[in-house]
Amino acid sequence: MPVLTDLRPLRENRTFRRLWLGTTASGFGGQFGAFAVLFYVWDRTHSAAAVGLVGLATGVPLILLALAGSAFTDHVDRRLLALRCTAAQIAVTAAMTVVAFTDLGGVPAMLALVAVQSSLGGLVGPARQTFVPALLTGERLAAGLALNHLSFQVAMLLGPAAAGGLTAVAGVGWCLAFDTFTFVAALIGLAGLPTGVPPSAGTPGLRAVGDGLAYAARTPPVRGALLADLAATLFAMPVALFPVINDERFGGRPEILGLFTTAIAVGGVTASILSGLATRQPRPGRLLLICGAIWALTLGLAGATGSLPLFLSLLALAGAADTWAVVSRGTVIQTVTPPDYRGRISSLEHIAGSAGPQLGNLRAGLVAAASSGSAALALGGATALVATGLIAVTTPALRHFRTVPSAD
Repeated sequence: MPVLTDLRPLRENRTFRRLWLGTTASGFGGQFGAFAVLFYVWDRTHSAAAVGLVGLATGVPLILLALAGSAFTDHVDRRLLALRCTAAQIAVTAAMTVVAFTDLGGVPAMLALVAVQSSLGGLVGPARQTFVPALLTGERLAAGLALNHLSFQVAMLLGPAAAGGLTAVAGVGWCLAFDTFTFVAALIGLAGLPTGVPPSAGTPGLRAVGDGLAYAARTPPVRGALLADLAATLFAMPVALFPVINDERFGGRPEILGLFTTAIAVGGVTASILSGLATRQPRPGRLLLICGAIWALTLGLAGATGSLPLFLSLLALAGAADTWAVVSRGTVIQTVTPPDYRGRISSLEHIAGSAGPQLGNLRAGLVAAASSGSAALALGGATALVATGLIAVTTPALRHFRTVPSAD
């Protein structure tokens, strides 16, 4: 069995290649923006709870807008929706840059703009997730999802450390300026997509939202995959704890803080390079559960160590597990879901994959404010491990789900 990244989607599909390149460039800039927001809030408040509010400002609007968008995302031109939302995101990121440079409005203004940015992401994210299964099928679909996650992990590998260095040298505002600039690449990638979308059965509106929720609830592989992702992110998401742990253990230097997310990305990139082992697995549901357990266990152990090399190594192992878990989750959900429901189920997947981590960051920040960053990380890892075990026991359809290999 080939173990390295399956590059066939990039070689064979010009439209996917252009979309992937635009997403990769924009995702790299997005890491600068994410680092900048966390550092800006922490630098001006030195409050774990305030950093946790970034998760609240991100998670709640994303959930609400993703659910609202699911009322019509299967009934509109998703390409046009994505283009318009991405253009609006460029304007919002430019406003965040102004706040960072001038301190106009301070932390409240930054959090408000984060909420607007997240609202737009709640609309565009599900639409974006429908593009890959529309372009690829079978093993090519799993390979395309792995390539998407590879681009995300490469951005995580290079972005936070570079953002930490840029912040130390020139200030946090330049990180957001760079994020604004790289958003243009996403527009270029989206512009290459075919126009139009086949109409879905039914009509847009609240009933469409309810139909999507009902489909997810009555389909065990989809339900189990979404719950497994939520268990990992709601209980064990570590990012909001990084500034706190950096201050508690490692001197609070921004260049060290940037290494934490980079360590997760090192593991993620390594797993992505070896993603042939994951994308050709016939039982992605079982792999998802195993990787979720590894994620929880390694982060729990990271909360108990005071050694920087060991801490970074555990984060790298967690990042590797997360990469294969994301690919496996996407493979299960996008394989099971019929085209008529793909936009609505992608909205739920987007909530689990994007809002889940943000709400997990809120939970982590509040627990750390009441205890410590280390305690919050250890407790979160243990809780996620138990939750993953319960999902594995109660959802046999996820454990036994099999994919059908695509013909070469």
